Amino acid sequence: MSAIITARNVGKRYRLGGALRHDTLRDHITYGIQSAVAFMRQAAAGRAREKPGLFWALQEVSFEVEPGEVLGIIGRNGAGKSTLLKVLSRITDPTEGEINLQGRITSLLEVGTGFHPELTGRENIFLNGAILGMSRAEICRKFDEIAAFAEVETFLDTPVKHYSSGMYVRLAFAVAANLEPEIMIIDEVLAVGDTAFQKKCLGKMETAAKSGRTILFVSHNLPAVESLCHRCLLLEEGRLAAAGAAAEVIRKYQEKIQEKAGAPFRGAVFIKSLELRNPSGKPAQSFGAGEAITAAMEIDTGGQEIRTPYMGLGFDTASGQRVFTVGSYLSPDTLPPVRGRARVVCQIPAPPLAPGAYAVTAGLGRSNDDLLERVENAAAFRVIESDFFGNGRTPAPEQGSVLVRSRWAVDGV
Repeated sequence: MSAIITARNVGKRYRLGGALRHDTLRDHITYGIQSAVAFMRQAAAGRAREKPGLFWALQEVSFEVEPGEVLGIIGRNGAGKSTLLKVLSRITDPTEGEINLQGRITSLLEVGTGFHPELTGRENIFLNGAILGMSRAEICRKFDEIAAFAEVETFLDTPVKHYSSGMYVRLAFAVAANLEPEIMIIDEVLAVGDTAFQKKCLGKMETAAKSGRTILFVSHNLPAVESLCHRCLLLEEGRLAAAGAAAEVIRKYQEKIQEKAGAPFRGAVFIKSLELRNPSGKPAQSFGAGEAITAAMEIDTGGQEIRTPYMGLGFDTASGQRVFTVGSYLSPDTLPPVRGRARVVCQIPAPPLAPGAYAVTAGLGRSNDDLLERVENAAAFRVIESDFFGNGRTPAPEQGSVLVRSRWAVDGV
């Protein structure tokens, strides 16, 4: 059986430009730098192949996908996953190498991709179907099923520019899944939907795979990837780091994350160290669920003065998924000007983290729109089980990575 997707030595090069300079500190901490971080990593590893200002988001990526196969693609933010999907979807051309696709393809890469905001949901269903090469008769035959799956029947004649992000995702996925292309490419966009709809989407993808369609699935939801995918690709800094059975590749990925998160932080240009302390003020690498964390960051600005220092910390799961962000710009506190060495302390009274492994990303800026430095894996720690809810119970891992207290009662009793 010949492959339905073939990628040979695919590379994608970008030029760092004006858009990067306008990113805010909040954006960098929350979503992560992709282009700049990738370039610096490649340069540090001796792999930067061009002069400064150019970087390779993908390098020498080769693989094949058989018809009816479900392939998972995993890796940390900035690893090149979305770039690979855009190349496969023909949204952007590879700088080098080649891609061969056999059959119709539909891609769900970000909210609203392929939708015209001024058209109604009904009109966009027909538009997307036509783009996929479906006849009007085919679309009409599937229309009711699409509308019911998306749960937007009431809003079919409303312009999609008025849809919420969840409605966008539901309709976009319903179109992609029900118009029966030979190849479906699904990015992390499903994370926008609620849990019930995500489960429905995963069920639909399983049904599509059993019917012989080929699916490429990118997600930080590793249990979902393992249960749905036959094989997995692991991308690391734009290169293919591992390929094989989903369970084995996911295990390698988790081991790599733990190795990196546990490595000692030797300091960068401005951010010299980050230390986590428990309520007793002692350095710690494990905390009980809900236990206060104090983060002490040593910085050195050299001879320059930072009049309005903006500090941020991003807390990620072991798979690289952002749980929450704290920052001086997200608090009522205004930090004084800093010149030379200084210690910045952030207190998090009751972080709502479920038991598990976490890594911390640290950032420093002159203001909210002028990032100086961002350091991934500046610190790592574990949250261990404790009586967070006061009843001796702990939620199962699939119930989320945050813990939220609540009170319950029955009115009139």
